[in-house]
Amino acid sequence: MDQMFNLAPVVENGDDHRRCVWVNGPVIVGAGPSGLAVGACLRDQGVPFVVLERADCIASLWQRRTYDRLKLHLPKQFCQLPKMPFPEYFPEYPTKRQFIDYLESYATHFDIDPRFNECVQYAKYDETFGLWRVKTVGQGPNKPEVEYVCRWLVVATGENAECVVPDIDGLANFNGKVIHSSEYKSGESYRGKKVLVVGCGNSGMEVSLDLSNHNAQPTVVCRSSVHILPREIMGRSTFELAMLLMKWIPLWLVDKILLFFAWFLLGDMQKYGLKRPNIGPLELKNKQGKTPVLDIGALAKIRSGDIKVVSGIKSFNANSVELIDGETVEVDSVILATGYRSNVPSWLQEGEFFNKNGFPKTPFPSAWKGKSGLYAVGFTRKGLAGASFDAMKIAQDIGQVWKHETKQMKLTAPRHRRCISTF
Repeated sequence: MDQMFNLAPVVENGDDHRRCVWVNGPVIVGAGPSGLAVGACLRDQGVPFVVLERADCIASLWQRRTYDRLKLHLPKQFCQLPKMPFPEYFPEYPTKRQFIDYLESYATHFDIDPRFNECVQYAKYDETFGLWRVKTVGQGPNKPEVEYVCRWLVVATGENAECVVPDIDGLANFNGKVIHSSEYKSGESYRGKKVLVVGCGNSGMEVSLDLSNHNAQPTVVCRSSVHILPREIMGRSTFELAMLLMKWIPLWLVDKILLFFAWFLLGDMQKYGLKRPNIGPLELKNKQGKTPVLDIGALAKIRSGDIKVVSGIKSFNANSVELIDGETVEVDSVILATGYRSNVPSWLQEGEFFNKNGFPKTPFPSAWKGKSGLYAVGFTRKGLAGASFDAMKIAQDIGQVWKHETKQMKLTAPRHRRCISTF
Protein backbone atom coordinates (compact mmCIF):
# COMPACT_ATOMS: atom_id res chain seq x y z
CA MET A 1 0.00 0.00 0.00
CA ASP A 2 1.34 3.47 -0.90
CA GLN A 3 2.34 5.36 2.20
CA MET A 4 0.28 8.53 2.67
CA PHE A 5 -0.62 10.43 5.79
CA ASN A 6 -3.51 12.82 6.46
CA LEU A 7 -2.27 16.00 8.05
CA ALA A 8 -4.52 18.30 10.05
CA PRO A 9 -7.30 19.71 7.87
CA VAL A 10 -6.77 23.20 6.54
CA VAL A 11 -9.58 25.66 7.14
CA GLU A 12 -10.22 28.19 4.38
CA ASN A 13 -12.63 31.10 4.62
CA GLY A 14 -13.62 29.84 8.06
CA ASP A 15 -15.76 26.89 6.91
CA ASP A 16 -14.25 25.28 3.84
CA HIS A 17 -12.27 22.18 4.76
CA ARG A 18 -9.55 20.80 2.54
CA ARG A 19 -7.63 17.65 3.25
CA CYS A 20 -3.87 17.87 3.13
CA VAL A 21 -2.13 14.57 2.32
CA TRP A 22 1.55 13.81 2.72
CA VAL A 23 2.81 11.39 0.05
CA ASN A 24 5.80 9.36 1.12
CA GLY A 25 7.20 9.22 -2.41
CA PRO A 26 6.41 10.87 -5.78
CA VAL A 27 3.05 12.05 -7.07
CA ILE A 28 2.43 10.99 -10.67
CA VAL A 29 -0.07 13.15 -12.55
CA GLY A 30 -1.76 11.08 -15.26
CA ALA A 31 -2.76 7.40 -15.47
CA GLY A 32 -2.13 6.88 -19.15
CA PRO A 33 0.59 4.55 -20.51
CA SER A 34 3.32 6.99 -19.41
CA GLY A 35 2.09 7.25 -15.83
CA LEU A 36 1.60 3.49 -15.60
CA ALA A 37 5.14 2.91 -16.89
CA VAL A 38 6.61 5.17 -14.20
CA GLY A 39 4.51 3.45 -11.53
CA ALA A 40 5.70 0.00 -12.59
CA CYS A 41 9.36 1.06 -12.60
CA LEU A 42 9.01 2.73 -9.19
CA ARG A 43 7.32 -0.40 -7.84
CA ASP A 44 10.31 -2.38 -9.05
CA GLN A 45 12.58 0.02 -7.13
CA GLY A 46 10.50 -0.34 -3.97
CA VAL A 47 9.45 3.33 -4.01
CA PRO A 48 5.86 4.18 -2.92
CA PHE A 49 3.88 6.59 -5.08
CA VAL A 50 0.44 8.04 -5.78
CA VAL A 51 -1.12 8.34 -9.25
CA LEU A 52 -3.69 11.11 -9.80
CA GLU A 53 -6.10 10.85 -12.73
CA ARG A 54 -8.87 13.28 -13.68
CA ALA A 55 -10.90 10.63 -15.54
CA ASP A 56 -12.60 7.56 -14.08
CA CYS A 57 -10.30 5.01 -15.74
CA ILE A 58 -6.74 4.40 -16.82
CA ALA A 59 -5.70 5.43 -20.36
CA SER A 60 -8.79 7.60 -20.82
CA LEU A 61 -7.57 8.80 -24.22
CA TRP A 62 -7.66 5.22 -25.49
CA GLN A 63 -10.85 4.25 -23.68
CA ARG A 64 -12.93 7.38 -24.23
CA ARG A 65 -11.50 9.31 -27.18
CA THR A 66 -10.53 6.86 -29.91
CA TYR A 67 -12.45 5.31 -32.81
CA ASP A 68 -13.43 1.66 -32.89
CA ARG A 69 -11.24 0.50 -35.79
CA LEU A 70 -8.04 1.91 -34.26
CA LYS A 71 -4.97 -0.32 -34.10
CA LEU A 72 -1.44 0.45 -33.00
CA HIS A 73 0.38 1.95 -35.97
CA LEU A 74 3.70 0.41 -34.91
CA PRO A 75 4.54 -3.24 -34.21
CA LYS A 76 3.83 -4.32 -30.66
CA GLN A 77 7.50 -4.68 -29.68
CA PHE A 78 7.88 -0.90 -30.06
CA CYS A 79 4.79 -0.15 -27.96
CA GLN A 80 5.10 -2.37 -24.90
CA LEU A 81 5.79 -0.81 -21.51
CA PRO A 82 8.77 -1.67 -19.28
CA LYS A 83 9.00 -5.04 -17.52
CA MET A 84 5.94 -6.62 -19.13
CA PRO A 85 5.72 -7.49 -22.85
CA PHE A 86 2.52 -7.96 -24.81
CA PRO A 87 1.09 -11.49 -24.77
CA GLU A 88 2.65 -13.60 -27.51
CA TYR A 89 -0.74 -14.37 -29.04
CA PHE A 90 -1.43 -10.67 -29.72
CA PRO A 91 -1.11 -9.75 -33.43
CA GLU A 92 1.78 -7.62 -34.63
CA TYR A 93 -0.50 -4.55 -34.60
CA PRO A 94 -2.81 -4.94 -31.55
CA THR A 95 -6.33 -3.54 -31.69
CA LYS A 96 -7.64 -0.78 -29.47
CA ARG A 97 -9.37 -3.31 -27.21
CA GLN A 98 -6.28 -5.48 -26.96
CA PHE A 99 -4.11 -2.50 -26.03
CA ILE A 100 -6.57 -1.41 -23.32
CA ASP A 101 -6.67 -4.98 -21.96
CA TYR A 102 -2.87 -4.96 -21.88
CA LEU A 103 -2.78 -1.68 -19.94
CA GLU A 104 -5.38 -2.88 -17.43
CA SER A 105 -3.43 -6.10 -16.89
CA TYR A 106 -0.26 -4.02 -16.53
CA ALA A 107 -1.81 -1.86 -13.80
CA THR A 108 -3.08 -4.94 -11.97
CA HIS A 109 0.23 -6.77 -12.23
CA PHE A 110 2.20 -3.88 -10.72
CA ASP A 111 -0.51 -3.00 -8.17
CA ILE A 112 -1.06 0.48 -9.58
CA ASP A 113 -4.28 1.90 -8.12
CA PRO A 114 -4.79 5.48 -9.34
CA ARG A 115 -6.91 7.97 -7.46
CA PHE A 116 -9.54 8.56 -10.14
CA ASN A 117 -11.76 11.62 -10.66
CA GLU A 118 -9.18 13.97 -9.18
CA CYS A 119 -8.40 16.87 -11.48
CA VAL A 120 -5.20 18.76 -10.69
CA GLN A 121 -5.89 22.48 -10.34
CA TYR A 122 -2.30 23.46 -9.72
CA ALA A 123 1.08 22.11 -8.76
CA LYS A 124 3.74 24.42 -7.38
CA TYR A 125 7.04 24.09 -5.60
CA ASP A 126 7.21 25.46 -2.06
CA GLU A 127 10.69 26.95 -1.76
CA THR A 128 10.38 27.36 2.00
CA PHE A 129 9.86 23.68 2.74
CA GLY A 130 11.44 22.20 -0.40
CA LEU A 131 8.26 20.30 -1.29
CA TRP A 132 5.67 20.17 -4.07
CA ARG A 133 2.06 21.09 -3.37
CA VAL A 134 -0.48 19.55 -5.71
CA LYS A 135 -4.10 20.66 -5.34
CA THR A 136 -6.89 18.54 -6.84
CA VAL A 137 -10.65 18.97 -7.12
CA GLY A 138 -12.86 15.89 -7.24
CA GLN A 139 -15.05 15.30 -10.29
CA GLY A 140 -17.96 14.03 -8.15
CA PRO A 141 -21.00 16.01 -6.94
CA ASN A 142 -19.34 17.21 -3.72
CA LYS A 143 -16.09 18.10 -5.47
CA PRO A 144 -13.82 17.64 -2.46
CA GLU A 145 -10.47 19.42 -2.54
CA VAL A 146 -7.25 17.67 -1.62
CA GLU A 147 -3.74 19.07 -1.41
CA TYR A 148 -0.99 16.49 -1.84
CA VAL A 149 2.42 17.36 -0.46
CA CYS A 150 5.39 15.48 -1.88
CA ARG A 151 9.08 15.65 -2.56
CA TRP A 152 8.92 14.49 -6.18
CA LEU A 153 6.44 15.36 -8.93
CA VAL A 154 6.16 13.34 -12.15
CA VAL A 155 4.24 15.00 -14.99
CA ALA A 156 2.70 12.21 -17.08
CA THR A 157 -0.26 13.95 -18.70
CA GLY A 158 1.37 13.55 -22.10
CA GLU A 159 1.31 15.30 -25.45
CA ASN A 160 -2.39 14.63 -26.13
CA ALA A 161 -4.18 15.90 -23.04
CA GLU A 162 -6.53 18.41 -24.69
CA CYS A 163 -8.30 18.50 -28.04
CA VAL A 164 -7.28 21.22 -30.48
CA VAL A 165 -10.34 22.91 -31.99
CA PRO A 166 -9.38 25.55 -34.57
CA ASP A 167 -11.24 28.82 -34.96
CA ILE A 168 -12.57 28.57 -38.53
CA ASP A 169 -14.57 31.41 -40.03
CA GLY A 170 -18.29 30.60 -40.19
CA LEU A 171 -18.08 27.22 -38.45
CA ALA A 172 -20.50 28.38 -35.74
CA ASN A 173 -23.10 29.05 -38.45
CA PHE A 174 -22.79 25.61 -40.05
CA ASN A 175 -26.07 23.70 -39.75
CA GLY A 176 -24.64 20.19 -39.78
CA LYS A 177 -23.04 18.08 -37.07
CA VAL A 178 -19.54 19.10 -35.97
CA ILE A 179 -17.37 16.89 -33.75
CA HIS A 180 -13.70 16.48 -32.90
CA SER A 181 -12.19 13.17 -33.98
CA SER A 182 -11.95 12.27 -30.28
CA GLU A 183 -15.75 11.85 -30.35
CA TYR A 184 -15.78 9.74 -33.51
CA LYS A 185 -16.39 6.01 -33.06
CA SER A 186 -17.54 4.58 -36.39
CA GLY A 187 -18.75 5.57 -39.84
CA GLU A 188 -21.98 3.60 -39.36
CA SER A 189 -24.07 6.70 -38.59
CA TYR A 190 -22.59 8.59 -41.56
CA ARG A 191 -23.76 6.27 -44.36
CA GLY A 192 -24.62 8.29 -47.46
CA LYS A 193 -23.49 11.52 -45.82
CA LYS A 194 -21.03 14.06 -47.24
CA VAL A 195 -18.44 14.39 -44.50
CA LEU A 196 -15.62 16.93 -44.36
CA VAL A 197 -12.60 15.67 -42.40
CA VAL A 198 -10.40 18.60 -41.37
CA GLY A 199 -6.82 17.37 -41.00
CA CYS A 200 -4.77 14.80 -42.91
CA GLY A 201 -2.62 13.24 -40.21
CA ASN A 202 -2.93 9.61 -39.16
CA SER A 203 -6.29 10.22 -37.47
CA GLY A 204 -7.73 12.18 -40.39
CA MET A 205 -6.66 9.59 -42.92
CA GLU A 206 -7.94 6.66 -40.87
CA VAL A 207 -11.28 8.35 -40.12
CA SER A 208 -11.66 9.09 -43.84
CA LEU A 209 -10.92 5.45 -44.64
CA ASP A 210 -13.46 4.25 -42.09
CA LEU A 211 -16.09 6.64 -43.45
CA SER A 212 -15.49 5.39 -46.98
CA ASN A 213 -15.76 1.77 -45.84
CA HIS A 214 -19.19 2.64 -44.41
CA ASN A 215 -20.34 4.14 -47.75
CA ALA A 216 -20.06 7.75 -46.64
CA GLN A 217 -18.58 10.39 -48.96
CA PRO A 218 -15.50 11.77 -47.15
CA THR A 219 -13.53 14.81 -48.21
CA VAL A 220 -10.27 15.38 -46.36
CA VAL A 221 -8.74 18.83 -45.99
CA CYS A 222 -4.99 18.86 -46.58
CA ARG A 223 -4.05 22.45 -45.80
CA SER A 224 -0.29 21.93 -45.71
CA SER A 225 2.25 19.34 -46.82
CA VAL A 226 2.31 15.83 -45.37
CA HIS A 227 4.59 12.79 -45.46
CA ILE A 228 2.81 9.54 -46.29
CA LEU A 229 4.83 6.35 -45.93
CA PRO A 230 3.90 2.70 -46.41
CA ARG A 231 3.33 0.97 -43.08
CA GLU A 232 5.60 -1.86 -44.21
CA ILE A 233 8.52 -2.10 -46.61
CA MET A 234 9.52 -5.54 -47.95
CA GLY A 235 7.51 -7.23 -45.22
CA ARG A 236 9.09 -5.25 -42.37
CA SER A 237 7.66 -2.36 -40.42
CA THR A 238 8.78 0.98 -41.88
CA PHE A 239 9.49 2.22 -38.37
CA GLU A 240 11.53 -0.90 -37.56
CA LEU A 241 13.52 -0.48 -40.77
CA ALA A 242 14.19 3.18 -39.98
CA MET A 243 15.41 2.35 -36.46
CA LEU A 244 17.72 -0.33 -37.88
CA LEU A 245 19.17 1.97 -40.54
CA MET A 246 19.82 4.79 -38.06
CA LYS A 247 22.24 2.54 -36.19
CA TRP A 248 24.53 2.61 -39.22
CA ILE A 249 23.82 5.70 -41.32
CA PRO A 250 22.86 9.36 -40.61
CA LEU A 251 19.25 10.44 -40.27
CA TRP A 252 19.21 12.50 -43.49
CA LEU A 253 20.21 9.43 -45.49
CA VAL A 254 17.58 7.29 -43.78
CA ASP A 255 15.02 9.92 -44.81
CA LYS A 256 16.22 9.67 -48.42
CA ILE A 257 15.80 5.88 -48.36
CA LEU A 258 12.30 6.11 -46.83
CA LEU A 259 11.21 8.65 -49.42
CA PHE A 260 12.53 6.48 -52.25
CA PHE A 261 10.50 3.52 -51.03
CA ALA A 262 7.46 5.76 -50.54
CA TRP A 263 7.73 6.92 -54.15
CA PHE A 264 8.37 3.36 -55.41
CA LEU A 265 5.52 1.73 -53.46
CA LEU A 266 2.96 4.54 -53.28
CA GLY A 267 3.73 6.56 -56.39
CA ASP A 268 3.46 10.30 -56.95
CA MET A 269 0.89 11.64 -54.52
CA GLN A 270 1.12 15.31 -55.46
CA LYS A 271 -1.34 14.84 -58.32
CA TYR A 272 -3.94 13.86 -55.71
CA GLY A 273 -3.38 17.06 -53.72
CA LEU A 274 -0.90 15.59 -51.23
CA LYS A 275 2.32 17.60 -51.22
CA ARG A 276 5.43 16.43 -49.40
CA PRO A 277 7.31 18.73 -46.99
CA ASN A 278 10.75 20.00 -48.00
CA ILE A 279 12.49 18.15 -45.17
CA GLY A 280 12.42 14.40 -44.56
CA PRO A 281 9.88 12.58 -42.38
CA LEU A 282 12.23 11.73 -39.51
CA GLU A 283 13.83 15.17 -39.44
CA LEU A 284 10.37 16.78 -39.45
CA LYS A 285 9.29 14.54 -36.57
CA ASN A 286 12.36 15.51 -34.54
CA LYS A 287 12.12 19.24 -35.24
CA GLN A 288 8.37 19.87 -35.20
CA GLY A 289 6.83 16.73 -33.72
CA LYS A 290 4.80 16.05 -36.90
CA THR A 291 4.36 12.31 -37.30
CA PRO A 292 4.36 10.93 -40.85
CA VAL A 293 1.19 9.18 -41.97
CA LEU A 294 1.56 5.40 -42.20
CA ASP A 295 -0.79 4.33 -44.97
CA ILE A 296 -3.16 1.46 -44.17
CA GLY A 297 -5.47 1.84 -47.16
CA ALA A 298 -6.58 5.46 -47.39
CA LEU A 299 -4.27 6.22 -50.33
CA ALA A 300 -5.94 3.56 -52.50
CA LYS A 301 -9.31 5.17 -51.71
CA ILE A 302 -7.90 8.57 -52.68
CA ARG A 303 -6.66 7.18 -56.00
CA SER A 304 -10.06 5.63 -56.72
CA GLY A 305 -11.88 8.86 -55.88
CA ASP A 306 -13.73 7.39 -52.89
CA ILE A 307 -11.88 9.90 -50.70
CA LYS A 308 -11.48 13.39 -52.10
CA VAL A 309 -8.61 15.66 -51.08
CA VAL A 310 -9.11 19.45 -51.03
CA SER A 311 -7.04 22.47 -50.08
CA GLY A 312 -7.46 24.71 -47.04
CA ILE A 313 -10.74 26.17 -45.80
CA LYS A 314 -11.69 29.81 -46.28
CA SER A 315 -15.04 29.78 -44.47
CA PHE A 316 -18.13 27.73 -43.70
CA ASN A 317 -21.66 28.48 -44.83
CA ALA A 318 -24.91 26.94 -43.56
CA ASN A 319 -24.59 23.76 -45.64
CA SER A 320 -21.26 24.05 -47.40
CA VAL A 321 -17.64 25.09 -47.12
CA GLU A 322 -15.72 27.54 -49.28
CA LEU A 323 -12.11 26.58 -49.94
CA ILE A 324 -9.13 28.91 -50.37
CA ASP A 325 -8.97 28.01 -54.07
CA GLY A 326 -12.54 29.29 -54.55
CA GLU A 327 -14.25 25.90 -54.76
CA THR A 328 -17.45 25.34 -52.78
CA VAL A 329 -18.18 21.88 -51.38
CA GLU A 330 -21.55 20.76 -50.01
CA VAL A 331 -21.18 19.19 -46.54
CA ASP A 332 -23.53 17.33 -44.18
CA SER A 333 -21.12 16.84 -41.26
CA VAL A 334 -17.67 17.94 -40.14
CA ILE A 335 -15.06 15.94 -38.23
CA LEU A 336 -12.14 17.93 -36.84
CA ALA A 337 -9.10 15.68 -36.95
CA THR A 338 -7.03 18.60 -35.73
CA GLY A 339 -5.03 16.84 -33.04
CA TYR A 340 -4.25 17.43 -29.41
CA ARG A 341 -1.97 19.50 -27.22
CA SER A 342 -0.33 19.38 -23.80
CA ASN A 343 -2.26 20.95 -20.91
CA VAL A 344 0.73 21.33 -18.58
CA PRO A 345 0.79 25.18 -18.67
CA SER A 346 -2.79 25.27 -17.33
CA TRP A 347 -1.87 23.66 -14.00
CA LEU A 348 1.90 23.44 -13.47
CA GLN A 349 3.18 26.67 -11.94
CA GLU A 350 6.72 26.40 -13.24
CA GLY A 351 8.46 28.26 -16.04
CA GLU A 352 11.99 26.90 -16.22
CA PHE A 353 11.67 23.27 -17.31
CA PHE A 354 8.52 23.37 -19.48
CA ASN A 355 7.97 25.84 -22.32
CA LYS A 356 4.75 27.73 -23.04
CA ASN A 357 3.48 24.87 -25.21
CA GLY A 358 3.75 22.40 -22.35
CA PHE A 359 6.84 20.50 -23.49
CA PRO A 360 10.24 20.22 -21.81
CA LYS A 361 12.70 22.77 -23.13
CA THR A 362 15.52 20.22 -23.05
CA PRO A 363 15.45 17.81 -26.01
CA PHE A 364 15.52 14.02 -25.86
CA PRO A 365 17.23 12.09 -24.27
CA SER A 366 17.52 14.59 -21.38
CA ALA A 367 13.92 15.81 -21.26
CA TRP A 368 12.92 13.58 -18.36
CA LYS A 369 14.43 15.52 -15.44
CA GLY A 370 14.04 19.09 -14.21
CA LYS A 371 15.03 20.71 -10.94
CA SER A 372 13.63 20.41 -7.42
CA GLY A 373 12.32 16.89 -7.90
CA LEU A 374 10.36 17.62 -11.10
CA TYR A 375 10.19 14.94 -13.80
CA ALA A 376 8.44 14.52 -17.15
CA VAL A 377 7.47 11.33 -19.01
CA GLY A 378 5.84 10.96 -22.41
CA PHE A 379 6.82 14.31 -23.92
CA THR A 380 9.62 13.17 -26.20
CA ARG A 381 7.48 12.89 -29.38
CA LYS A 382 8.93 9.38 -29.68
CA GLY A 383 5.82 7.42 -28.78
CA LEU A 384 5.61 4.69 -26.18
CA ALA A 385 9.26 3.74 -26.67
CA GLY A 386 10.27 7.24 -25.60
CA ALA A 387 7.90 7.11 -22.62
CA SER A 388 9.39 3.80 -21.51
CA PHE A 389 12.89 5.27 -21.67
CA ASP A 390 11.79 8.24 -19.55
CA ALA A 391 10.02 6.01 -17.03
CA MET A 392 13.05 3.83 -16.41
CA LYS A 393 15.37 6.83 -16.00
CA ILE A 394 12.98 8.55 -13.58
CA ALA A 395 12.53 5.45 -11.42
CA GLN A 396 16.27 4.81 -11.28
CA ASP A 397 16.94 8.42 -10.29
CA ILE A 398 14.33 8.51 -7.52
CA GLY A 399 15.11 4.96 -6.47
CA GLN A 400 18.77 5.75 -5.78
CA VAL A 401 17.83 8.56 -3.42
CA TRP A 402 15.03 6.54 -1.81
CA LYS A 403 17.20 3.51 -1.09
CA HIS A 404 20.05 5.62 0.28
CA GLU A 405 17.82 7.63 2.60
CA THR A 406 15.84 4.56 3.68
CA LYS A 407 19.10 2.89 4.64
CA GLN A 408 20.20 5.97 6.57
CA MET A 409 16.86 6.16 8.42
CA LYS A 410 17.24 2.56 9.59
CA LEU A 411 20.52 3.53 11.25
CA THR A 412 18.91 6.35 13.25
CA ALA A 413 16.14 6.42 15.83
CA PRO A 414 12.66 6.76 14.34
CA ARG A 415 11.17 10.24 14.27
CA HIS A 416 7.57 10.89 15.22
CA ARG A 417 5.24 12.47 12.69
CA ARG A 418 1.91 13.96 13.69
CA CYS A 419 -0.80 12.40 11.59
CA ILE A 420 -4.44 11.51 11.86
CA SER A 421 -4.71 8.38 9.71
CA THR A 422 -2.90 6.33 7.12
CA PHE A 423 -4.12 5.08 3.75
